[in-house]
Amino acid sequence: MASYTTVPGSSSFITNMNDLGLSAFSSRSSVFSIPKCRKSVFKKIVSVMAPKQSQREPATTGSVKTAMTMTEKIMARASERPQLNPGENVWVNVDTLMTHDVSGSGCFAIFKREFGENAKVWDREKIVVIPDHYIFTADELANRNVDILRDFCLEQNIKHFYDIKDRSDFKANPDYKGVCHIALAQEGHCRPGQVLLGTDSHTCTAGAFGQFATGIGITDAGFVLGTGKLLLKVPPTLRFVMDGEMADYLLAKDLILQIIGEISVSGATYQTMEFVGTTVESLSMEERMTLCNMVIEAGGKNGVIPADATTFKYLEDKTSVPYEPVYSDERASDALFLFGSRFLSEYRFDISKLEPLVAKPHSPDNRALARECKDVKIDRVYIGSCTGGKTEDFMAAAKVFLNSGRKVKVPTFLVPATQKVWMDLYSLPVPGSGGKTCSQIFEEAGCDTPANPSCSACMGGPKDTYARMNKPMVCVSTTNRNFPGRMGHKEGQIYLASPYTAAASALTGYVTDPREFLQ
Repeated sequence: MASYTTVPGSSSFITNMNDLGLSAFSSRSSVFSIPKCRKSVFKKIVSVMAPKQSQREPATTGSVKTAMTMTEKIMARASERPQLNPGENVWVNVDTLMTHDVSGSGCFAIFKREFGENAKVWDREKIVVIPDHYIFTADELANRNVDILRDFCLEQNIKHFYDIKDRSDFKANPDYKGVCHIALAQEGHCRPGQVLLGTDSHTCTAGAFGQFATGIGITDAGFVLGTGKLLLKVPPTLRFVMDGEMADYLLAKDLILQIIGEISVSGATYQTMEFVGTTVESLSMEERMTLCNMVIEAGGKNGVIPADATTFKYLEDKTSVPYEPVYSDERASDALFLFGSRFLSEYRFDISKLEPLVAKPHSPDNRALARECKDVKIDRVYIGSCTGGKTEDFMAAAKVFLNSGRKVKVPTFLVPATQKVWMDLYSLPVPGSGGKTCSQIFEEAGCDTPANPSCSACMGGPKDTYARMNKPMVCVSTTNRNFPGRMGHKEGQIYLASPYTAAASALTGYVTDPREFLQ
């Protein structure tokens, strides 16, 4: 871990970049932390008694208040408060509550226990129920969980229930979507300036739309079902400024692995991670979702990216619900503000110097350069999940396979996040392919046929789950966690990587830097 050195009269800097063991940063000032609003402490005593001062005249320029970050502004609006400070506990009005098959039955039971068997939810149009985790399995308990979702949604007349009844053919279920975090975006439930809570830790994905989105437990969700409110503590904000042009062999997965490797899996515990800079502005919405998706892997309460033209364009045909974006106050230039936004720390990255990364077993912060792991022999590759199963993720993998003209050397499993992504794989042409689709390129490369859209093996699941690791194996995966047992067998080894790196590794049978096929 890089060391921090305090220089008298200045901010704290990461000064020893060699400790990182990475060549991605050659400048000693590539990353730094700037605590805001720190008062200087002087040892010299200049007065033992304050002189008498005249009475202070009232300000004539308007009310004076402290500037706020994006997250603070969203929570202030949702709690109907003009001003909030980090650490305050406030009752927040919830715009959207999401739950799925793994946790839905639990929060529904708590709702009925606390509010009554015949109680009605606070707003049937603000609840989104998405079966996605353990769907395509013969496991009776898993199937029963989906039945419980259906019974509750019918009873409560829930407007947004994306049901699946025929598990033998997902295409026979027009309402079925797939992975909740991607479906939320595709179906227009992610909106700037709003509050979205979900019974899944990766709900933070929606922060890519400039909203407050975080995971909650089933007890909290049961309370929200009945009241539409939740008591939340206002988190302090860490700001991550990423500038520089991204090389054509990098993806957002490399960016977030770099950040987690820098601050560790506990480095943002109950803190907001706000992403800004020219690099972030250049990212597509799907790539921004990847960035925010893994905030929880750093311990973050939520991730957030300022809404811009890219955001608004994505939302044009997805929602008619009005929304109002908010933005962090940059500095104390406005006469109405006394202080600039209170970022706990600010980290700066020159992305033009970054190389493809992986997270080695068994932690997302076990960062290494992909090229440093070239001798690691692998048994399989998995491309899918809310992190790496979006349309652009598969397009990236197809690009590597197309450029190589070779076949994969290990089993390569492809799991589209949603039914829409699955359709894209069979209909959208890959740029530079002469009209070929992802599915055609994957078939030519010898990959498995794209599977039913779901979470599949990302969280292990029942033993008959597609692509589950049922014995000790080494897997390169585009998913988000590599803890022991995460994808099945507790002795399995998972290398987290971008779709580029995953595809390149499939072609060689070893962890492989994608530049071998992209340059």
